[in-house]
Amino acid sequence: MRIEMREGYEGTGPGAITPDGCAVELYSRLPIGQEPDIIAAAVPAGAHILELGSGVGRMTHPLLDRGFTVTAVDESAEMLERVQGARTICSPIEQLDLGETFDVVMLASFLVHAGDIEVRRGLLRTCVRHLAPGGSVLIQREGENYHTSLPRERVDPSGFTVRMVSAEPVGDGVNSVRAEYVFPDAVWTQTFLARPLTQDQFEEALAEAGLRVDSYLTPDGIWVRAVPVPVTETAAE
Repeated sequence: MRIEMREGYEGTGPGAITPDGCAVELYSRLPIGQEPDIIAAAVPAGAHILELGSGVGRMTHPLLDRGFTVTAVDESAEMLERVQGARTICSPIEQLDLGETFDVVMLASFLVHAGDIEVRRGLLRTCVRHLAPGGSVLIQREGENYHTSLPRERVDPSGFTVRMVSAEPVGDGVNSVRAEYVFPDAVWTQTFLARPLTQDQFEEALAEAGLRVDSYLTPDGIWVRAVPVPVTETAAE
């Protein structure tokens, strides 16, 4: 069955491709780095985590192994079929309303850089809507040079190559980004829309949703812990 791609998004390569150009088989092969350790160090032990955009469970499974309870949300049923040991929910993130809250809400995979501002607003509203009192939102941002110094490539120790091929402006501050993943036996490409955000623009987007930065968790500022703006502080403004 051919899945209709979103405008501005495309994916090629073996196996199922999601509407935003992600290849299920590719994401099943990609290794997980230090992210689970970064997350584990930033949240309470045994926390209940709502993982928005879980994909095939690359971070879900290591978090389960570390004793967290994870609810994995993705709009792709094909992706969620690869998730084991976690509650799974198939839904667009910006439309999600579970009627329950979580200690931690996680928005990884650079989703906060959605090209459509209304989509970004919806993503952040979903984060806030599902956050328990005293909880936090963990967000993964693009690196400072994500859209520059292209093309560039990185050879992973496991033997495949990631190439960031181009980031071409398409208007309204949005770039069309093309990436290639070259394995010995297969090649995948992904083209997607992304909106670069400076630190100030990122923090303004959080503030609009009623969030503020609690801590930048990594020296490069890619991983961020955000918390709700106190009601008294909001009222004062």
